[in-house]
Amino acid sequence: MKIALKYCPEILDKIAQLESICGRDVGRGIQPLVQIAKGGLLATACSIAEHPDPHVAIITGFFLPYANPPAPETDGPIGCALLAAGLLRVGIPVRIVTDSLCFRAVKIALLAAGVPASIPFDIVPVETTTGNHQVVSSLLNFWDSLERPISHVISIERPGPSYDGIVRNMRGQDITAYTAPLHILFASEKIISVGIGDGGNELGMGNIPKEVIHQHIRHGEKIACIITCNHLIVCGVSNWGATGLLTALSLLRPDWKSAIISGLNPKIEFRILETIVKYGPAVDGVKAVQSLSVDNLAWEFHAQVLQVTTRLMW
Repeated sequence: MKIALKYCPEILDKIAQLESICGRDVGRGIQPLVQIAKGGLLATACSIAEHPDPHVAIITGFFLPYANPPAPETDGPIGCALLAAGLLRVGIPVRIVTDSLCFRAVKIALLAAGVPASIPFDIVPVETTTGNHQVVSSLLNFWDSLERPISHVISIERPGPSYDGIVRNMRGQDITAYTAPLHILFASEKIISVGIGDGGNELGMGNIPKEVIHQHIRHGEKIACIITCNHLIVCGVSNWGATGLLTALSLLRPDWKSAIISGLNPKIEFRILETIVKYGPAVDGVKAVQSLSVDNLAWEFHAQVLQVTTRLMW
């Protein structure tokens, strides 16, 4: 990557360490996916840090219709809120994109992170008709008409269609009827697309050969997403990709470090988790119930990952 040549080896090494920490396998068999996507964190961070006029749209929301209660999962909204807050603090405008079933949990996560209530939202209805496809397509035209057009679209734990057009959860269950087609936003050649995922069924995982997902991920032959992206970040938990990206940005742009670090600590992240579980509601994506955990991992585990990640800032 030519752009990386301007950074000292120490910084590049720290970002490689970040990618390794965020890519820790928590039992899904993702290491082959992590290896194929290696370099995605650096590429994403460089594309934002070096952009002359960045404007970021963040997509998130993974609705679980079979959970108790049916609700979005905790993985995704937390990372979205932290990333949005961090980018706003360094002066990068942000839009949030989600669907009607996930809007409440995502909005509550942003407020818990201290993001102003005025942050712009693009909310797509969840329908069984083709009308929502038109709504999503029109968003691209709207974004292009903005005084400061969208430069990046970053998806955090957002499911996308597999090879048969069906969107599935990690158990292979069909959730197409509960998932607005936000993957259409990855189609624009004018916008840098970034996928952050942890299971093979998220937007951007089309960068991974389907045979790899089939071989290493449970139900991979059914759930593998076909949607590609410019840069892919594969993580043990998708929220980690958001905090890893902020940490990488602080290394590439030391002038952003103090603003970024001020919002990256376990206390804030736990406040977001606690708030969305109680008021979203949001559910653990593996347990499929309301729980102060993410992907069946206790909060203390996530706090430790965040602490190890942010230490690399110094």
